[in-house]
Parts: sequence; C-alpha cells; structure tokens
Amino acid sequence: MKKLRVLIVAEAANPDLTSVALIGHSLSQALGRVCDAHLVTESRNEGSLLKAGVQSEFFTAIRNPAQSIAFRIASVLRGGNSLGWTIHSALTTLAYPLFERKVWQEFSGRLKAGEFDLVHRITPLSPTTPSYLSGKLASIGVPMVLGPLNGGIPWPAGFDQVRMAEREWLGYFRDVYRILPGLAATRKLASALVLASRHTYGEVTENKDSLLKKAVWIPENAIDPERFPEIHCDPAPPVDGEPMRLAFLGRLVPYKGADMLLEAAAPLLREKKAVLEIIGDGPQMPELKAIVEREKLGDAVEFPGWVPHGEVRAHLSKAKIFAFPSVREFGGGVVLEAMALGLMPVVLDYGGPAELIPEGCGKVVRMGNRDEIIQSFARTLADLTSKPQQVYQTGLRAQNHVRSHFTWDAKAKQLVEIYQWVLAGKPEPKPAPFAKA
Repeated sequence: MKKLRVLIVAEAANPDLTSVALIGHSLSQALGRVCDAHLVTESRNEGSLLKAGVQSEFFTAIRNPAQSIAFRIASVLRGGNSLGWTIHSALTTLAYPLFERKVWQEFSGRLKAGEFDLVHRITPLSPTTPSYLSGKLASIGVPMVLGPLNGGIPWPAGFDQVRMAEREWLGYFRDVYRILPGLAATRKLASALVLASRHTYGEVTENKDSLLKKAVWIPENAIDPERFPEIHCDPAPPVDGEPMRLAFLGRLVPYKGADMLLEAAAPLLREKKAVLEIIGDGPQMPELKAIVEREKLGDAVEFPGWVPHGEVRAHLSKAKIFAFPSVREFGGGVVLEAMALGLMPVVLDYGGPAELIPEGCGKVVRMGNRDEIIQSFARTLADLTSKPQQVYQTGLRAQNHVRSHFTWDAKAKQLVEIYQWVLAGKPEPKPAPFAKA
C-alpha cells in the first residue's frame, strides 16, 4: 500500500527535552517510519534534531520570535521554570499563531499542489490553542488532524494551598479560553480530534454531537524501545528477605506528592521493610529531607537529585514499585516508563496516570484529601511489601501491556488508522482500539 503523505506540524519537537517536546519528536519520528512524512518545527529545535541523527531533509525549521519573547515573560512571571505552568501555557498560546502563519507561507504552494494527503498538528498539546492553519486548509480541501490534545484537569478539592504554592492562580480564570478567537472554528474545521484523556474528551465534546463524531481517545505518551531497551527483558525477580524497593520520579514540587509518599511509607522505611529512592529535584527538596530527619528514616531514603533522562532507567530498574501520588497529572509519561521497566505502578485515581493502567497491571488508589491519600497509600504499600511475588507478577503484566500498546510505533499505527478513516470520509465505526472514551 502506498504510504500516506503527511505534513506534521509540531512547534515543540526536541529529543533533548522531556514532556511535550519529547512527544513531538518521538511521535513525528514514528510517523516518519510508516508515512511519507515531513516535519515542520520551530528553529530552536534544529540543533538537537540534527545531533540526534534526524536527516535535514525530514524537517523544516521555522523561526518564531514571538515564542522566545513569551518564554522570557513567562519565566519572569513564574519565578523560574518549575512553577506556574498555566501562565506558561497562556503566553505561549498567544505567541503560537505567528508560527502557523509562517508554516502557511512556507508550504501553501505545496499544499495547494496536492503534495500532502493531510496535515497533522501534534503540538501544542493544549486543547485551548486555536489553529490559523485549520481555516486555510479547509479552504483548499486538505484534511487536518489535531492532537493529541490534553489539559485542563481541575485541581482536586482540598488542594488550594498546593495550587497556590504552584503559582497556579491563573487557572481560576481558565474558562476564559472558551472565547478565544478562532478556537470554535478550529475544532469545527478539523477533520479529526485526537483527545488524550477522558477529561479532555468530555470537555471538548460536551453537548457537541458534531465534535463527538470526529473525536478519538488516544493517550499521548509512549515508550521508545531504543531509549528503554530493558522493555525487551523481564525484570529481575524478588530476592527473599530483601526490603521492597520503592521509587518516585518527578519534579519535587507540591502537587507531585513526594511529601505524602514519604509520610505514607515512613513506618515501612523505619522497620526496614522498604527503601525509597526519590529521583528528581525542585523547591520541595529541603522539606523532604526535613521529613526524613523528623521521621528518623535514616538511610532508607535516597535522594540522587536531578538525573539526566538517559540515566533515569538505571535508577528505576532497581525498584519493584513505582509510587506516584501526584494529585494533578495530565499524561503520566513517567508511569509508562516505570511500567516499561517492569515496575508495578501505584497511582491516584485522578488524571492521566490512572487511565494508563488496566486491571491487573497496577494499583489505582482512591482520590481524597491529603490525609486520606496518605492513609490509603500507607495501607496499599504495607499490603504490597508483604507480597513480593504478586508485585513482581503485576510488574510483568504492566511491562507486557506497554510492549503491546504503548510504544511510539504502536501509536503511529493507531494514528495511521485515523488518517485512513479521515480520508475515507469518517465512516462508522471509529478506528480501534481507542475508539471510545
């Protein structure tokens, strides 16, 4: 079958970064292996792409000075780059349209000439970012796929103090996005909406049958087997008598919940039934170390600090349980990384991480207030430390699930199904396996 010709738009696509930029890079590369694809990205990513071995013919780099200005202003308002992500998202959304205008200037001739079957905008991931291209493409009859789109998960009740510590005050005004010029038209003109969480699926399609018909649920994160070669090897089985090894990975900021995890695991750590490695760095580090001293946890807790992404798996591979009580997580890529290494995930039933774990592949702990989360995690971890073989078998199932469904190549094949569905006129049923939310 002839490969589909796809113009991929991803202003953030960088193999040296994490989160959105890594998704943009990884997904565009995977699509390039199954499609006749060409990537358009911002010039800030060019050096990293070339260094990673991406051929210059595969992509076009476009300079967007407005984005650079937005980054600088956001950094000042946020007090750095760790907090206030809603501020960052809002300012970059305002700066983004210039990029798409330049994309149109660069590629309009080739699009009008029929050089591409469709256009797929991967990033921004935010569902609140309008698209200038959507109208232009509709006028020349070129389909546009948007997504994965994810975001906007509300802060859970009882965590206002954490929210303010995260400088997320702008989130109180998030609903203003609904009147952004061009947003309604963008969704109406898009041929397919790839929505990456149940919350975003519900928010975007609520009371809108026309959008529901073209919405498909696919979580945005996946694993690159080249970065995680351990995905092909079963993890080491437990050793009798050894304490259960727990791991946490993430920025050390309040909503990630490392402090709650420490308090929940404290009895097990004091009794040498478990050890815990907290991988990451951030403003909460002094508080976490103070908890270790106050609770007399001694050498049962390790703080390696910030670890380069390429070295993370060496730390995670030593653990059996990935404990992650984050109270507001959109995607949960770190959960997939841990599962790929054969760890059993333990997460809260809120946001993206819980949606990545099917029955039998981990433990989803009921959401609650801070004290309830600590108590629930404490009970869950106490139960699991007494069942090392169950933990090991659950980790194996989690790893097999990621092998089958959550590599970038698997995700690219899912997206090609969507492309074919769009080009065929969007007949029923929607593409499998993630057709319904």
